[in-house]
Amino acid sequence: MMIEALSVVMTKYALVVAFAFVGIVVWLSYWATDKFTGGRIHGSAVAITVGLALAWYGGWSTGGKAGLADFELLAGIGIMGGAMFRDFAIVATAFGAGLGDLKKAGAIGAIAVVAGVVVSFVIGAIVAVSFGYSDAVSISTIGAGAATYIVGPVTGAALGAESDIIALSIAAGLVKSILVMVGTPMVAGFIGLDNPRSAMIFGGLMGTTSGVAGGLAATDPKLVPYGAMTATFYTGVGCLLAPSILFLAVRAITG
Repeated sequence: MMIEALSVVMTKYALVVAFAFVGIVVWLSYWATDKFTGGRIHGSAVAITVGLALAWYGGWSTGGKAGLADFELLAGIGIMGGAMFRDFAIVATAFGAGLGDLKKAGAIGAIAVVAGVVVSFVIGAIVAVSFGYSDAVSISTIGAGAATYIVGPVTGAALGAESDIIALSIAAGLVKSILVMVGTPMVAGFIGLDNPRSAMIFGGLMGTTSGVAGGLAATDPKLVPYGAMTATFYTGVGCLLAPSILFLAVRAITG
């Protein structure tokens, strides 16, 4: 009876359960990285990896398409991981940045954002071509995914890309996010990533908000709002350029 009653309550308050579940996963991830790596790998990177593995298991074991949200008791994860909370989290990362420090980035910050989008797109496009993709839509979608896992599906939807191509673009963005998150603390000392201005330039070049935020949190938490600010701009610029100017450039080259 107690188990049944608990199940009813958990199903009724699915979103609360989702927050608790994710909180436990994050706590265990940070505990594991502190215990086994001495903090050299950021807990966020471990949490993302575990989340991807759990999402795969949920889809595989239930035959569904929503990962862990296909389990009735964890249905709230589908809401928590939806577009509304995602966009709120992205915007929230920018709060805490000082206006004076933002102005210091000036033109170089804007150049970093545009250059970051274009370079990531080109690298992703080259990888797509090397794997045999030849149509402009597929190349552009995968190239956009190399920018971020948000720009990829936005571009794919705008261009009418097939679902498997959009999935590849998301995968490319996730790999980039994890690499940035794990690699940032390792290279911070070599690239002078120790002040708000360099954090904004770094966020503009890398672009992946989650990766930049996690990496900077492991480097210096005070730098997170600055890197996240330009990384958020990067996402917006990518969503504008990838399905328009960059796609037209790819189509002109591929014919």
